[in-house]
Amino acid sequence: MHRRLVPLLALLTVFALPGGAAGQDEQDLRPGIAVMRFDNAGSHGGDAEEGDFEALEVGLQVMLATELSQNPALRIVERSAVESLLDEQELGTEGRVEPATAAEIGRLVGARYMVMGSFVDVFSQVRMDARIVDVETGELVRARGVQDRREQIYDILIELADAITEGLELPSLPEDVAAQRQEQESPPIPAVILYSRAIRAEDAGRTDEARELLERVTTDWPDFTQARERLEQLPTG
Repeated sequence: MHRRLVPLLALLTVFALPGGAAGQDEQDLRPGIAVMRFDNAGSHGGDAEEGDFEALEVGLQVMLATELSQNPALRIVERSAVESLLDEQELGTEGRVEPATAAEIGRLVGARYMVMGSFVDVFSQVRMDARIVDVETGELVRARGVQDRREQIYDILIELADAITEGLELPSLPEDVAAQRQEQESPPIPAVILYSRAIRAEDAGRTDEARELLERVTTDWPDFTQARERLEQLPTG
């Protein structure tokens, strides 16, 4: 067990109580899955991305969880539950989280699987990888990787979500949901980066900044459904 996770065991009763992260869905028999913050290997090469690539660490995390939530065979664990544990133990600042540590966090938040993602951009080719940790055994179920042109970053994410579902041998998306997703226009990387910056601002309590960024995204890319829904959920006043 990770030496810094020992104090986390004291929080187990909190998450196990009714209304806690593990207790709130105790009647839900679907496997719970939690997505952790993506590891950022940066943008490299003569055509390196000049935008805020670091913001994608949380942006891709949120977008992947949203994509996975479209599958009714999965129960998505609230991101806030995972992030609070990472922040409490300062694990998010120590680099890549090991599978055993992810498994301990997964047990505390009621997840059956933990997804640990990473991304890198090399000469405008983006590769995303996902390592799936089985919380019960602490072992990697399967590591999947998807690569395509930088401009296709959202399509890469969708393909990664499908690969994760396939790797867990879960039912695929319902036909109507899959068809609707294919009909939507994929947002380009500038939109994804702005959306990611908005999430980071929201996490830091800078609601006005988050709203301004999301309004820019939804104005320039009105088909970016996740951005529009995020904007509508922001508190007003």
